[in-house]
Amino acid sequence: MATNEMTGGEALARMLLAFESGPMFGMGGFQLLPFYDAARRLGLKHYLINDERCGAFAADAYAKVTGRVGVCDATLGPGATNLVTALVESLNAGVPIVAIVGDTHRLHSWKNMTQESRQLDILRPAVKDVVRVEYIERIPELVRRAFAVATSGRPGPVVLDVPEDICHATYPFSEEDFVVDPIHRAAPALRVRPSAEGVAAAVGMLRGAERPLMLCGGGVHISRAAEAVTAFAEATNIPVAHTLSGKGAVACTSDLSAGLFGRYDRIANKLIDESDLLFVVGCKLGEIATKRYTVPPRGKTVIHLDIVAEEMGRTLMPQLSLWGDARETLDELRAALADSGMKDRLAGWAGDVPKRMAAWRKDVDARLTSQERPINMARLLHELNLNLPADATLVADGGFAAHWGGLLYDTKQPGRGFVPDRGFASIGYGVPGGIGATLGAQHDKLGPVVALTGDGGFNMVMGELETARRLGLAFTVIVVNNAASGYVKALQHLMYGADAYQSSDLAETNYATVVEAFGCKGIRVERPEELGAALQAAMAEKGRPTVLDVVVTRDPAKMLPAVDNRTVQVKKGDRVA
Repeated sequence: MATNEMTGGEALARMLLAFESGPMFGMGGFQLLPFYDAARRLGLKHYLINDERCGAFAADAYAKVTGRVGVCDATLGPGATNLVTALVESLNAGVPIVAIVGDTHRLHSWKNMTQESRQLDILRPAVKDVVRVEYIERIPELVRRAFAVATSGRPGPVVLDVPEDICHATYPFSEEDFVVDPIHRAAPALRVRPSAEGVAAAVGMLRGAERPLMLCGGGVHISRAAEAVTAFAEATNIPVAHTLSGKGAVACTSDLSAGLFGRYDRIANKLIDESDLLFVVGCKLGEIATKRYTVPPRGKTVIHLDIVAEEMGRTLMPQLSLWGDARETLDELRAALADSGMKDRLAGWAGDVPKRMAAWRKDVDARLTSQERPINMARLLHELNLNLPADATLVADGGFAAHWGGLLYDTKQPGRGFVPDRGFASIGYGVPGGIGATLGAQHDKLGPVVALTGDGGFNMVMGELETARRLGLAFTVIVVNNAASGYVKALQHLMYGADAYQSSDLAETNYATVVEAFGCKGIRVERPEELGAALQAAMAEKGRPTVLDVVVTRDPAKMLPAVDNRTVQVKKGDRVA
């Protein structure tokens, strides 16, 4: 530093650089101008976003892909309150985020300053913690605190609230003020194991089981434990089923993968019925994973491993609760079971899984390879499976896109190759999630990114294509174009019958034409046989996003994710998301 006298804004920027923060997304205002000026001078990677919610979504997807802390900012008032929806996504999904928020000059607070609100009261329930800076000299300490909270235990978002006068003031910081603990650059920063007694009890229960089954949730990826799950499953021959956010706990192409369980499934729910021991790992067992709290059925023996003790016993009572980190605990259990002979003993049980999966694929092949027009959603997902490489990342928007992707998309290697916004299931995640995931994939040297979104979700956020084009990001956006709020329309069809639709139809739009105005490449796909070539062309595009406008079925009876003879049962009074 040429001089140690600097603004609070520069101290913030220097702390982010000390944490080696990745890309930051935000929209500036007067309160944070010294921070923006320091970001320019110091080379902090900060990108203007067109909507603060999308900035936080992009930070969320970046953090999900890399495990590193996602960073965003917003100015006073509407900038801060625009963050709420995305911060709740990160809170519920366990994603480490630090959101810097400008606030009023303290000498003028509560005197009707422009855009003033009780923003901290609004933000507090949406985050893991709120840290307010009241003294400029405490900026380094409190930024360290924000990163520590965001990355410890179950990760989550933290708001760092910076009043205008703190950001604009100056203070003679020393070099030593900007020293940080590198463990808090990514999550999980700290790992814990269950008690020795708990581990011993789990080993005994697993040794005695004849038909054990693992149920893996998003906590597997929070722990970066997919390789540990795979190693444990392969060493013991215990099959693995997953939630929407747990996809990739093992490769979907593995012979031990039982696929999605809960509201939508292939073979997993029947395996749950037949199992004599369920080993739940990093899973909250919420509404969708439990098919409205009916899966698993009552009476099942359950071991529940989670980093959040409060999740155990919330929706069902386990016989054994293990409080600890998924990766560390699974490695310990695998070592303890090394001489158990489980792999040989469970060979028949495990060997039945790929046979059942093959039978399911044969049963639904007509849908997966359907030639119908408009295009069947199952065919679209089938083409993604055929054309995406093993190191690709599929980002899925809320609701419709996530459910279809969760049921039919196959990851080809362990890890978070499927990134749905299931913490809050907010519509509009697809495009900003694609931005964040692409930057994350660049950081980790991963393959192409494809974002799957509906036309309704795309309508909400298509302005962020300008952001992606400005940043020169090449990723693919698939717009599922059914000229409807498809999930709502399908539910109205199920509950009230044909033609009983209200406020669920959209105007027919050619999105391939629309996106050309943003400088993006647009491809309209109306025939199923065109999908493969269109995907390959999109993934080959350099320097800008490509939008595939895929015209899919308009039949509400075919919109929900069901590719076999089963249908989703919905009763009046049910709330489905």
